Amino acid sequence: MRLVFILLVSLNTITLAEVPNTFKPDTNPSSLLGQDFRAITTAVPFLSISPDARRAALGDAGVASSADANAAYWNPALLVNIEENYGGSLSFTPWLGKFVNDMYIAQLSGFYKITREQVVSGGFKYFDLGTFFARDASGNDDGTFNPREFAFDVTYSRLLTENLSVGLTGRYIHSNLLGAYSSGSFADTKPGNSVAADVGVLYKKEIKSARPSTLALGASISNIGSKISYSNNDNKDFLPTNLRVGTAYTTELDQFNSITFLLDFNKLMVPSPPIRDSTTIVKGKNPDRSLLSGMFGSFSDAPDGFEEEIKEVMTSVGVEYWYNKTFAGRIGYFLESKTKGNRKYMTIGLGFRKDNSDVGRASYGIDVAYLVPTNKREHPLAETLRFTLMILMKKSTPEKEESVTDQ
Repeated sequence: MRLVFILLVSLNTITLAEVPNTFKPDTNPSSLLGQDFRAITTAVPFLSISPDARRAALGDAGVASSADANAAYWNPALLVNIEENYGGSLSFTPWLGKFVNDMYIAQLSGFYKITREQVVSGGFKYFDLGTFFARDASGNDDGTFNPREFAFDVTYSRLLTENLSVGLTGRYIHSNLLGAYSSGSFADTKPGNSVAADVGVLYKKEIKSARPSTLALGASISNIGSKISYSNNDNKDFLPTNLRVGTAYTTELDQFNSITFLLDFNKLMVPSPPIRDSTTIVKGKNPDRSLLSGMFGSFSDAPDGFEEEIKEVMTSVGVEYWYNKTFAGRIGYFLESKTKGNRKYMTIGLGFRKDNSDVGRASYGIDVAYLVPTNKREHPLAETLRFTLMILMKKSTPEKEESVTDQ
């Protein structure tokens, strides 16, 4: 039998949910790292990895950021605020680049503005985990295997009023970590498949002051979907359903300079791991629950109560500076509790835009991000550059449309 064991250090935690339940007799992280370490694990955590270099350089903050071709990932309600009529982007992220050269995440996104009040977009996210050597039950070579995952998205974003917008994303997820195999000695394995949805809302308001300023408040819930299974129906794992809320404040310093401050809070809406004594739960709740029970119960199921629930909230802060809407400098910070994954890192990045819309040609841009861990722990993205390329177009003779408040 071909048996492939994948230990994927994803999101700088031990993501045991990336290995099907059949091959992980004890999935409680505290059994490996101590009772004080109770990180929440899910299937397909690649869905939670920032796809674009711009927000990656802002400490992974973006639920209320300005819109671009990758806005739907952060909040589908953002997309309708994009100024261009259509365009797309391609992002590339090396994974574990300090150790291997064949693991990466790629994101392809595109959008089309139907009217001033409606935008649709599509996205394709691909995670290649490289090539692994397989062994049979006797430990002999059994060829190679290339685990990989992908997700395909379709988004609709609409402006309800001049200040309020909403958005909805549908997603198909495919995860092939162990391939398909049937054996009498081991449980059958198969690729995992699921569907999910994102919902988002954004309120954006211009503030009257000495300098033109804008305040945006955003919220989204991503990856609301059925559990995923790599074997039989008795072994299923939660998707990384995530609640993200945040704000962004932008002010124009003068005619050429502007700055934006961003703040996001994230919480996984999946069950907290209980404290176990061998296989018996001694504190906390059974994580084997239905989708809705797991989502809404995630705010009150931590073994140590409210104190631990607060530790499950991740914080992202970022600052973005633009000169003449052409050159951008970015810095950010991401913070997670020591017992919930202990991810702490600073991010920096640069951006460039070439605006050709005034002559009816394509505008283009490039973003670069770099991550620096601050807790003396290795991170899969440490010392690697992330890139995003984009092309944007405006109609040469845009049609005059009524305001949503006039309809």
